[in-house]
Amino acid sequence: MAQPSLKHFKPTPPDKGSFPLDHEGECKIFYLKYMVCLSDNNNTNSKCRSESKDYLNCRMEKGLMKKENWSKLGFTETEHEHSSN
Repeated sequence: MAQPSLKHFKPTPPDKGSFPLDHEGECKIFYLKYMVCLSDNNNTNSKCRSESKDYLNCRMEKGLMKKENWSKLGFTETEHEHSSN
């Protein structure tokens, strides 16, 4: 039986690239709030947008991901202002 050839396999990087894991737990509280929200809302992420934004904001502020415009992350600037207050 012939072995499949992997010579033609060409991996592609993720669209946004890789980012460091939060080994120090700097954003763990925001992550946990988001996960609890998902659990409480039957994994409906649209009901947890505020928690998601807070988590992403923490990651950007701590240098765990590249700072991006909220619009590139699927949010409006107004949405972020409301979640920060």
